Amino acid sequence: MTHQLSSARVRAMTLTAQGFGADRDGPEPNSRALLSLIRRLGLLQIDSVNVLCRAHYMPLYSRLGPYDRGQLERFNQGPPSQRRLFEYWGHEASLIPVEDYPLYRFRMQRAREGGGGLYKRLARFSQEHPAFIATVLEEIRRHGALAASDLSNGGRGQGSWWGWSQGKSALEYLFWSGQVLVAHRRGNFERVYDLPERVVGSEAVAAPELSPEQAQQALVERAVRAMGVASVRDVQRYFRLDAREVRARIEALVDTAELVPVTVEGWSMPAWQHTRARVSRRAANTTALLSPFDPLMWDRERAARVFDFHYRIEIYTPSHLRQYGYYVLPFMLKGQMAARVDLKAERASGVLQVVAAHPESNVSMVVLAPALLEELSRLARFLGLARVQVKGSGMLDRALEAACSDV
Repeated sequence: MTHQLSSARVRAMTLTAQGFGADRDGPEPNSRALLSLIRRLGLLQIDSVNVLCRAHYMPLYSRLGPYDRGQLERFNQGPPSQRRLFEYWGHEASLIPVEDYPLYRFRMQRAREGGGGLYKRLARFSQEHPAFIATVLEEIRRHGALAASDLSNGGRGQGSWWGWSQGKSALEYLFWSGQVLVAHRRGNFERVYDLPERVVGSEAVAAPELSPEQAQQALVERAVRAMGVASVRDVQRYFRLDAREVRARIEALVDTAELVPVTVEGWSMPAWQHTRARVSRRAANTTALLSPFDPLMWDRERAARVFDFHYRIEIYTPSHLRQYGYYVLPFMLKGQMAARVDLKAERASGVLQVVAAHPESNVSMVVLAPALLEELSRLARFLGLARVQVKGSGMLDRALEAACSDV
């Protein structure tokens, strides 16, 4: 018999599954707490935009409060014995627990075979320049970790291939196909590549390979566990899997009693609940600012279904066409999406700038403004900024300014 769930319960399950509900005013979370949350989420998305802070820092902060960002960087550096995360294509470019490396090898193999759905142009490049790619791989094997700018014969960037040089295109193909991994990032987020055994270790590389079905089933189980309740489309988008393969893996997980079919109030599609999904009242009443690249916001259609919140990233939208701003963070108040805030870190002056703040409908300014200001002040401290400055002139902006003057 299919279970029926209310939309409120699914929202609460989602927030609980996503690791919300911690005491963000308590002691600073240690490395074990940070790594445990990353494993719970499955991965952290990486993005180069740094108008506020790097995207992978924010999901941990939103759930756990202030922490040592250097610890997160150390997870992704150093020799294999010390490394806890590696970079690969998970959702998009992502930081992934090292123990999950075997789950992505089927994707790497598909890339070598010219398929897999990611970067088709790189597959074509590999077919057109096999000798050059082999030369680049041999240079890394002989000399160690290299960036595109370090290659002896990388060539200059050109108009095609996204402006990449041939060396960069070769390295990105080798990365996509798993023949190299990212050893670390340099300077302005430049990837430095090395052989997999020198990044995740020889033991991980030599481990018996999982079949594509085994790896996909593990990823599907992780995705539903991280969401609590999910549709096929939700699961497919979490780890960028094939929808047909997701359906088959879900059926297998139902057979092993790890997933149960459910119907959800307001959803027009079938859904499945992880048998470990629970509801924490504290998580269900979370207040937090969320990155545009938070797992809750990855799938805009799911965000609309679960939170009745229609959100779009407008970074790549021409400025005159933006509705809310360049780098807009959703603000969740007691488990409900209550506002959108366009933020910018003015590091030279030590200011967290509120470019514009937009309330959702039917939200009381009396409640919203002080709660949002408290979160903005907390975020400013986490980023090492001295104060919050409101630049906008809308209704919520004015309420924030008034709240600032009362502090």
